[in-house]
Amino acid sequence: MSVPLDQIPAPHDAAQLTLVDQLVQWGRRRIDERVFRPGMRMPSIRKLALDKGVSRFTVVEAYERLVAHGYLDSRRGSGFYVRERGAPTLVAKGEPPVAAAEREPVQNTIDVVWLLRNMLHTSSPEKGPGLGYLPGRWLDGELITNALRALSRQSGAQMLGFGTPQGFLPLRQQLQTRLEELEIGASAARQIVLVSGITQAIDLISRLYVKPGDAVIVGDPAWFQMFGRFASQGARLVGMPYTPDGPDLDALETLVATWRPKMLIINSVLQNPTGTSLTAAQAYRILQLAQEYDFIVVEDDVYGDLCPTNFAATRLASLDQLKRVIFLGSFSKTLAANLRVGYIAAAPEVAKALADQKMLVGMTSPELNERVVYKVLTEGHYRRHVERLRARLDGVREKTARMLERTGFRLFATPSAGMFLWADASVDSDGLAAAGHEAGFLLTPGSLFSPHQSPTTWMRFNIANCGDPALSEFLASYLDKGSRRSA
Repeated sequence: MSVPLDQIPAPHDAAQLTLVDQLVQWGRRRIDERVFRPGMRMPSIRKLALDKGVSRFTVVEAYERLVAHGYLDSRRGSGFYVRERGAPTLVAKGEPPVAAAEREPVQNTIDVVWLLRNMLHTSSPEKGPGLGYLPGRWLDGELITNALRALSRQSGAQMLGFGTPQGFLPLRQQLQTRLEELEIGASAARQIVLVSGITQAIDLISRLYVKPGDAVIVGDPAWFQMFGRFASQGARLVGMPYTPDGPDLDALETLVATWRPKMLIINSVLQNPTGTSLTAAQAYRILQLAQEYDFIVVEDDVYGDLCPTNFAATRLASLDQLKRVIFLGSFSKTLAANLRVGYIAAAPEVAKALADQKMLVGMTSPELNERVVYKVLTEGHYRRHVERLRARLDGVREKTARMLERTGFRLFATPSAGMFLWADASVDSDGLAAAGHEAGFLLTPGSLFSPHQSPTTWMRFNIANCGDPALSEFLASYLDKGSRRSA
């Protein structure tokens, strides 16, 4: 049983602590913040003593106290490892690799608190190459400010209603027009439901369709937050591997034949984190498998507006016309991360069931936010705004890719749009993320993007947040030390 945090001296009392106490406090804080995650090997006694400028005896004493408090395990001849202190880790460190179809799907709750907590504490985007959103200086606050001003001139009585389960109708009508541009037919009245972002959409879908024991196919790698939502519903998560050309569809066919999944969830355009997009042939094959094996396809198009109009990518919903595909969209990546306005487009009976589920879970979504987005979309400036975002991303993508290659990374693919690069560090990315945290950078280790949280050398980079020269210096130094250690 670990000691409660309120029994630890506050940081401002650090000067009164012994070196051992300070090191114990440092270790506990890093473990509680998930910088050092369950199963990770702690820095060696020699390395930590050098890094902190203390004696090896001090480090040993601190580590032993952390063992006594339930934070670490001591393994003779191997070192000290972070102990699991809650929900068990999904895959033990050192698990041997297995074929995709043979790997046991995830059944436990997934811990993704580390990134969710730390991304809210990062002081500046330049220090957050692992963040999942664009920096505020890239976005246009005036779009939202002007929309709020326009709303303030309207009668306040309009803001006092309870709203409707489906969401603000004029915005749904505007979304119907936008979807028509993507060749997706969806009735504003019967097939579009507004939600508080993609996260709520995934939550509603999982509550409605997923029962304990159902298999759900997700990307491996893919957006980590949905793993926790499906796993908490009792789903058996099955990872679909990716290639530089997109999802491995031969592996997918084996997986669906083996596990008979309830659904597949996928980014068809600018996948997070690989940046890959579906071709028409790949999209057709996925829909054929969905038809043959009778599973639902959830298409997350949260990055769709970062995709140029002439970009060669195919949306599954445009081929399926919402018969088997549930289509998701959001404005959190292009307007503001905390605006939390997204939408679901689906078959009429599915949309009705999701709207009912939305009412059961949280009643209506905030209409004020929906009215703000409606104003932004209809005042004619949004298209130019996203064009500027695409141009800025185009201006830093090649530069960031070359920086990563110079520092020792290998790129998974070379996307021509979007905000992410998936790169191989050739060293454990959990350790790299922990070292980055110590150096003041928020990095996202690749294990977070695995449904099994498997150890990996891969890492995701947000190209908009990689301009700090100190970042390249840190990465080069860390990877250089790693290559010398392995030599």
